Amino acid sequence: MAYRTYLMVCAGTGCVANQSMKVRDKLVAEITKRGLQNEVAVVTTGCNGFCAVGPILVVQPEGIFYQLLKETDIPYLIEEHLLKGRPVKELLYTPPLEKTPIPKMSDIPFFADQTLIVLRNRGLIDPENIDEAISRGAYEALAKVLTTMTPEQVIKEIKESGLRGRGGGGFPTGIKWETCRNAHGDPKYIICNADEGDPGAFMDRSTIESDPHAVIEGMCIGAYAIGSPEGYVYIRNEYPIALERLKTALKQARDYNLLGKNIFDKGFDFDIRVVRGAGAFVCGESTALMASIEGKTGEPRAKYVHTVERGLWDKPSCLNNVETWANVPQIILNGAQWFANIGTGDVSEDPWGGSKGTKVFSLSGKVNNTGLIEVPMGITLRKIIFDIGGGIKDGKKFKAVQTGGPSGGFIPESLLDLAVDYEELTKVGSMMGSGGMVVTDENNCMVDMAKYFLTFTQEESCGKCIPCREGTKRMLDILEKITNGEGTEEDLVLLEDLSNMVVESSLCALGGSAPNPVLTTLKYFREEYEVHVRDKKCPAHACKKLITYNIDPEICVDKGHGCDVCRKNCADGAITGETKKVHAIDVMKCGRCGICLDVCKFDAIYVE
Repeated sequence: MAYRTYLMVCAGTGCVANQSMKVRDKLVAEITKRGLQNEVAVVTTGCNGFCAVGPILVVQPEGIFYQLLKETDIPYLIEEHLLKGRPVKELLYTPPLEKTPIPKMSDIPFFADQTLIVLRNRGLIDPENIDEAISRGAYEALAKVLTTMTPEQVIKEIKESGLRGRGGGGFPTGIKWETCRNAHGDPKYIICNADEGDPGAFMDRSTIESDPHAVIEGMCIGAYAIGSPEGYVYIRNEYPIALERLKTALKQARDYNLLGKNIFDKGFDFDIRVVRGAGAFVCGESTALMASIEGKTGEPRAKYVHTVERGLWDKPSCLNNVETWANVPQIILNGAQWFANIGTGDVSEDPWGGSKGTKVFSLSGKVNNTGLIEVPMGITLRKIIFDIGGGIKDGKKFKAVQTGGPSGGFIPESLLDLAVDYEELTKVGSMMGSGGMVVTDENNCMVDMAKYFLTFTQEESCGKCIPCREGTKRMLDILEKITNGEGTEEDLVLLEDLSNMVVESSLCALGGSAPNPVLTTLKYFREEYEVHVRDKKCPAHACKKLITYNIDPEICVDKGHGCDVCRKNCADGAITGETKKVHAIDVMKCGRCGICLDVCKFDAIYVE
């Protein structure tokens, strides 16, 4: 049935957490109540991307974008927009520090500066309806390879496109496929790594939630290319929505003979099984992941034997992550040169010579427009953070951005015009990683940030090798000393030496990259470490043991009239005073929770 209007409701994890399904149900109820069910369709989509403003509704075909919706907004929205043709201004998106709303999604800077390949169907289809995916071109690429291309031609196309693995390593995908195809041993296995464990990262989760068929199709094409009859998707158990949509998509693909036996009647057999990860960060590493699929402890092994030769059950195995697989169908449909024309460098002579295509990032932290973005390789950090991201929250000053997840490095303001690609990020001590991007502002302490991320990687170490197990623990001990005001100049030297040792001697990439946050903050923000060590102060007022809260007596009485609010809210009983009299803080009792600073309306509380 053709409808005049489609109401596209975001049902990605972020919007669902903000009650978007209740908004959807209210839309259905109101449309039915007004007798519009034959004219207006409500479509549940995957992640729209703009997580900061969910729940999101996009009215198509006009492309009108509504944000921060509540159930109570729906009757008025239906009345005004659908019946009277007037968009509801107060529900439209308005950029920070501006007063004029932007009605159309395509005009909002967050969306306008993106280039969509992997996320091309986000917000446009119901991910649980294979017919909608097919209407947008799903499985056309699979039909093309099975009816017109040899496996060697498929591999040649992927090699010439310059596609590199999006899971962190950046290995040329076509070379990996070719090596696996030529490896001795059968059966060969195709594996999708959807075990996304980086704090603040949700690229793979959202891709599966939005368009699971793109991933399935990419895996099918890869299986045809290397000669694999069986594939696995290793997905985090903490991704319930993505998991269910993936299972639904797999069943639908089998029902349509797009998985299973004799696909497209071409004698090609391939099916996919789902394996749920138990939440171990190290299982994102290829050999640890394969050990987990086998039912063993998720520990990495030495890489002198590559998994494309001896991987899962000691057979040749080709592993790529969600984003890599989702790129494949579009490369096959549009051609290698189309993809190679996007990005930086030249792969015509050297497969490692460029960063081609787009990259999906989860943009989070102290930035106005948090969410999922897809941008061409080579875009600058400045454009991502200040144009797409809308700048820093509350007008604060930008300090640094961490790329590449907890093992990535911090990049300072002086490098904001750096081109985002594999080579440039590595040069400055960071990495592309799987695509996490965390923005910090002037209130973030870089020593504390390094400690935070090292705490994560140290806890997630499998403990198999001594450099990672013991080295990261000792590094963390030193950071604890520094943030507690007990550090020395010698500690800074030891911390740097330890970091380099762990990088050079760890068994796998978890240990080899864990020191990156420490090394880059030492490199770009060393003066901040020195203030902690020399002056026993935290310039950002983030390290609790290095700050004290005080009350300005004049402001307390003259402006606040001794309102007593701070004393009433102090859980430690550290504040003394009476109404209309000066209050004071006993620094020996103060737990440095900061509640007094939050509740004081007169700026009488200050931090030293």
